[in-house]
Amino acid sequence: MEISLNNNKSAYQKIEKFDKEKIKKLEGHYKAILEILVNDPKREGLEKTPHRMAKSMQFLLQGYETDPVEILKSAMFKEDYRQMVIVKDIEIYSMCEHHMLPFFGKAHVAYIPNGYITGLSKIARVVDVFARRLQVQERLTLQIKECIHQTLKPLGVAVVIEAQHLCMQMRGVQKQHSITTTSDFTGAFEKIATREEFIRLISSDLS
Repeated sequence: MEISLNNNKSAYQKIEKFDKEKIKKLEGHYKAILEILVNDPKREGLEKTPHRMAKSMQFLLQGYETDPVEILKSAMFKEDYRQMVIVKDIEIYSMCEHHMLPFFGKAHVAYIPNGYITGLSKIARVVDVFARRLQVQERLTLQIKECIHQTLKPLGVAVVIEAQHLCMQMRGVQKQHSITTTSDFTGAFEKIATREEFIRLISSDLS
């Protein structure tokens, strides 16, 4: 059974949903983990932690339940505009698939339309869908680019992600201030002048 927090009837709905059967299974596993790691797993503060953890993980990994292509298609419009469209500073919260620790930062996404545009919020939602999966930053960058490229068929797509990884900050090398940057470009953005314009625009403060 799914519990929906949104009754919107549109083609694409932003829904927070919890599968009761999955919650029950996850809760049992988290209870067992706490019993292994914690001296007093039954104390008051931890009593409901397995249930909270189960719901939290379903929420954090909800991207598997949504098709990002449908998000873009739900707001595609014919438009004779062939200049750069940039949505920058999109907040990202994802989970590293190697240690299941968070990484977070910002994504900057641009495309040059070729007959079709999409709603600006849809770009941010596509980023969210791929981020809410077990990820590596390199794949996340590629998936965002390919989804936009294959769905809108624009003249070019550019994606840059800057993120901090807790698997580097909390464990491992424990480097607190390191930032990982990944990028991917296609089409018109493979031209140096176009790519440089994109980098300049995402780096500048136009306010």
